[in-house]
Amino acid sequence: MRWLTLYARSRQAPASLAAVVITAVAVWALARIGGGGPGDPRLSTLVLAAGATAVSVGLGGQDLALDRTAAIRWMPRRAAHVLLCGVLIGAVLLAVHTMSGQPASPAFVVRNTAGLMGLVAIGAAWCGRQYAWILPFAWLSSSFVVPPSTDVATQVLTWMLLPPGTAAGTWTALVLAVTGTAVYAVGGPRR
Repeated sequence: MRWLTLYARSRQAPASLAAVVITAVAVWALARIGGGGPGDPRLSTLVLAAGATAVSVGLGGQDLALDRTAAIRWMPRRAAHVLLCGVLIGAVLLAVHTMSGQPASPAFVVRNTAGLMGLVAIGAAWCGRQYAWILPFAWLSSSFVVPPSTDVATQVLTWMLLPPGTAAGTWTALVLAVTGTAVYAVGGPRR
């Protein structure tokens, strides 16, 4: 148990968890004030993306050289870290939706959480943990301004806002999740 506590503290898990919860509650409160509709996927996607960016700081330790030279196997731990962060973000969003009485689609939450955590993991492997948030932020920003279309390229670009069960959205999220988790688990964060 001591190892898990030290690992969580070194990855800034308490601060990340607080940021995820505060963001979810703040967006929910602003949506109630602003009259946001319960079927609007943008608010849920915004909460998930904010959660993914909050946990991205934990995808690397304080000393990357120590992480790379430790006598433990990092690959399964890195993959588990990405998956557990995704579960945490999705659970917080579903809890906020449940407490507010708004319906939430678990398929939508799982798809978007998996894809966003894959983007964060790719960002950590490519740019380092301090800049891992750039990919999900850029993709979310572009998906907000691109008009909806039935074109496959547009659907891939706006996969976060598509309804659950859309093939392009599901496959894009799946590819991002698998690729990001694998790249991060094998290579770790960039120095």
